[in-house]
Amino acid sequence: MTTNVSMTERAARRIGQILQAEPAGAMLRVSVEGGGCSGFQYKFDVDCTKADDDIVVARDGATVLVDSVSLQYLAGSEIDFVDDLIGAAFKVNNPQAKASCGCGTSFTL
Repeated sequence: MTTNVSMTERAARRIGQILQAEPAGAMLRVSVEGGGCSGFQYKFDVDCTKADDDIVVARDGATVLVDSVSLQYLAGSEIDFVDDLIGAAFKVNNPQAKASCGCGTSFTL
């Protein structure tokens, strides 16, 4: 399976900063799980283990893992990092999302 999930330069830079404080070989895992105010929510974890069916998205030394189940919900998405007046956070620009909550952490397909 090929991936069409991408990350911006800002996201890659922030992921790199986060992973510097983690053990060697650490990667950021992005997944989708049920919950949140809109039905699905994004989850971000640091993981040192890559599963056989994980998709790897790499840019500028930052590595993101996406499991095969989450990939169907994230296909075509771009992972970004925003730092604005509301705060700093990862943001997933997901073309499949029909609606999302105000904070952008959950969505509906």
